[in-house]
Amino acid sequence: MLRFSPRELEGWGRFPRQTCQVARPEKRRALQELVQSSEVPSVLARGLGRAYGDAALNENEGIVLGEKLDRFLDFDSETGVLHLEAGVANPQILETFVPRGWTLPVIPGTKFVTVGGALASDVHGKNHHRVGTIFNFVEEFELLLASGETIVCSKTQNPEAFRATIGGMGLTGIITTAKLKLERIETAQIQVRTQRTQNLAQTLEGFGSDSDTTYSVAWIDCLASGDNLGRSVLIRGEHATLQDLAKAGFEGEPLDYELPKAKKVPRDFPDFALNPMSVKAFNAIYYAQHTDGVQLEGMEPYFWPLDAVGGWNKIYGARGFVQYHCILPFESSREGLTKLLERISSSGRAAFLAVLKLYGPENKSPLSFPLAGHSLALDLPATEGIVEFCRELDSITVEHGGRNYLAKDSTLDAATFAQMYPRLPEFQAIKSQLDPQNRFQSSLSRRLGITPAGGAQ
Repeated sequence: MLRFSPRELEGWGRFPRQTCQVARPEKRRALQELVQSSEVPSVLARGLGRAYGDAALNENEGIVLGEKLDRFLDFDSETGVLHLEAGVANPQILETFVPRGWTLPVIPGTKFVTVGGALASDVHGKNHHRVGTIFNFVEEFELLLASGETIVCSKTQNPEAFRATIGGMGLTGIITTAKLKLERIETAQIQVRTQRTQNLAQTLEGFGSDSDTTYSVAWIDCLASGDNLGRSVLIRGEHATLQDLAKAGFEGEPLDYELPKAKKVPRDFPDFALNPMSVKAFNAIYYAQHTDGVQLEGMEPYFWPLDAVGGWNKIYGARGFVQYHCILPFESSREGLTKLLERISSSGRAAFLAVLKLYGPENKSPLSFPLAGHSLALDLPATEGIVEFCRELDSITVEHGGRNYLAKDSTLDAATFAQMYPRLPEFQAIKSQLDPQNRFQSSLSRRLGITPAGGAQ
């Protein structure tokens, strides 16, 4: 029988680092045995570890690595419904199906995500304002419960489990298989339209005209201040058609797609490398280089520019970093974002990876992050006082009716989380039916009070 063994793990932000009891099953039977093993008081499934904080950690308790359970099971070329195991990662899907004219309907900021992780985090992309989250494209999935039973969940079969599991951060059970509906495309190129804005008001006004644009995102200069507070580069995209390629004189194969070989960051950057002066210089260069215009780009540089640099998280040094990712509703987003940006700009904390996005309505998942509004995401080195600083930002977010993304979080406290997610009791009620002994837990779930701090019951 496969057994757990201790290993130090971390999220993509490399903060915090924790010792967990880890096992990697290669068969469904082994997975079931691990879920019911008495070796550990609780378990959690982990995919590729791209959650930034402690969402995919379970300190001193069980972690089940699912990436070996990664088979394609079936594909319907008429409907685009793909049946696969939850350990399949997005690169496998893209490399197999983009050349056949299909892509993922929701594309998160990194492609290095398993299907199970995508569902557990209810991932969204640059097109949320048009199509919502992955929730809307899941036909059904199988969920392994703590009892060892597997149930099928869909919008009509076990609908409460369906709603709670998508966005439920792995706390209802382990997704073993899923059926996803892919999207048809004519080419693997994106028609990209770039627009520079001078301040936050112009940026939000630009987003306001994007209701018919498929993909929309803005890089934002978080260190700009005064009249230039919130200056940004708006980057819009559409799947290019064959006609678009012909007009642009594109000479390659329309559906050519292959995974690039990432250049690797060989070692941690020194802690002093990222400072307000170096980041301000980077931001000025980035802003100057992006002039208004339209061009074709491949899927890789448009959707996942950072994936081209393997281990880019090392640029923040050995101490790691946190991502602060919040969303504010439309009615308060301008005021709230202004306050957040003013606080960040005046803090002296270096943040050069900062992004604004536009969102549509929230869905029926009680712990899903998106709501109709604007989000701000920025990476901050995990220097002294970072937790306290993020909690200052939390108070602004809560004041303006917003919330933080659990897949990115490492600093929230339980009381603030409960304010941000008023449907928490609904989630806990469904979880108690599916997992009455709280077998499925994480470091995040205990920190935020989703599950008891004392462990499994």
